[in-house]
Amino acid sequence: MRIGELAARTGTTARALRHYEQSGLISSERAPNGYRDYDEGALVRVRNIRHLLAAGLTLDDVRVFAPCLDGDVTSAPPAPQGLAVARERLAVLDRRIAAQTALRDRLAAALDESTRSAD
Repeated sequence: MRIGELAARTGTTARALRHYEQSGLISSERAPNGYRDYDEGALVRVRNIRHLLAAGLTLDDVRVFAPCLDGDVTSAPPAPQGLAVARERLAVLDRRIAAQTALRDRLAAALDESTRSAD
């Protein structure tokens, strides 16, 4: 199937698919006219990539799951390496949330203070 059909069937964009291919997560054959041609297996791979990205992982994180992308990653037992990646990503997100919460609290306090001094 061509890139537009794969994009439509997986709910993504051709640009994202080219990015996944450049990252080595999917592959295609080139037709004589230069168009990319994907096999049916690309549907499962792209859906799994999108599932992992939607869960908060990055493309670099998803590479760890490359051997599993042709199966059902949503119901397969997690591999230790995959769990380690997910735990590290969660820790990164927790640190970012804590930093953003601290910034929010400082801004709220500054607004509170400026409101009191204006009264």
